[in-house]
Amino acid sequence: MQTNKTIKTESLSADQEQLRLAFAAFNEASEQLSGVYQELQHQVAQLTRELALANGELQRQLIAKEDLSQQLGFLLNALPGGVVALNAHERIEQVNPAATSIFGEPLLGLTWHQVIQERLSPTTIINEWHLQAPETTKQRRIRVESSATDSTGRRILLVNDITEAYAMQEQVRRNQRLTSMGEMAANLAHQLRTPLSTALLYANHLGSDALTPDERQKFATKTIERLKHLEHLTNDMLRFVKGETIQLENIIISDLLAELQQVIEPQMMQHDLQLIVRDHSQTEHLMTDHQALCSVMINLLENAMQASSPGDQIMLICNLEEENIVLSVHDDGPGIDMALQERLFEPFFTTRSEGTGLGLAIVRGVIQSMGGSVQIHSLPDAGSEFVIRLPRNKGD
Repeated sequence: MQTNKTIKTESLSADQEQLRLAFAAFNEASEQLSGVYQELQHQVAQLTRELALANGELQRQLIAKEDLSQQLGFLLNALPGGVVALNAHERIEQVNPAATSIFGEPLLGLTWHQVIQERLSPTTIINEWHLQAPETTKQRRIRVESSATDSTGRRILLVNDITEAYAMQEQVRRNQRLTSMGEMAANLAHQLRTPLSTALLYANHLGSDALTPDERQKFATKTIERLKHLEHLTNDMLRFVKGETIQLENIIISDLLAELQQVIEPQMMQHDLQLIVRDHSQTEHLMTDHQALCSVMINLLENAMQASSPGDQIMLICNLEEENIVLSVHDDGPGIDMALQERLFEPFFTTRSEGTGLGLAIVRGVIQSMGGSVQIHSLPDAGSEFVIRLPRNKGD
């Protein structure tokens, strides 16, 4: 049997061995922690260097953006045209000095619709407006262009005062009309002399005592017809020289077509012609000169009647394009030679002995004053079609 001393000695050795193992494990753990700490220190130093580089780059970018912002601010303030920034709710959140000069104060916080209602009135040309100039009774003319809406619903309006440019343009047009009048003075004198001479001849016959009442009535009727022709020619000349006086109205296209049909259909029936109206305007309306547009369309319809034979059809059509309202008049007449088509719009050019040569020139002038265009499509023996395009109302 082991003695107590032997047992105590063995127990002490075991404790010493466990203590040694524990110290060994502690030393190993300490070495591992030291390695991890050194690695962390290395990573912290690396991240500190990277952060310093990033901060430096951000600082450079910030300085560059500040410089760019100052440059853009300078350019915005220096622009001669107005700039109006609208938020997603169409409220004005920023303007440049030129915009303030054009519209006057206040602007910030107003909706663009309010500005239109309170300070603008539409013209016949899309995106162009009449403006009552601030602190003056003088009316200005401006053009407003809109950028595309961005992802947040914001957009930018560019505003230009075109009053002087428009006045110069109108003066150029007037000078062109006056030049055309001068160039065609001889032609005009001939056109006036012929019906005037005929009217004087009929008037001389009226003074004869040998005329019966029926003959006197016949000569009186012919005299009046020649005088009316002279009046028509004179009115056309005045309209061509002076241009059209624009009186804006909001007209519904369907109502306009119905009015034209009511006016022209009885005349067509007298000549055994059939009017076909194809209205694809839906509920489209147009801000324009009602009387001037009616006169233009009646002119084209009367031309179609004169080119048609009994039993023919004349078509009055309205179609819609993305940007335009399209009005067209088509006849089944003999057509027009290609060489003559463009000349039809020249002042005093006519293919009819009774024509004044101003009708289509006036048509083109009126339509162009409305911001539109007129074209002719025709082939010999295939009829003719006059096509008018007018810009649709956008309503900013």
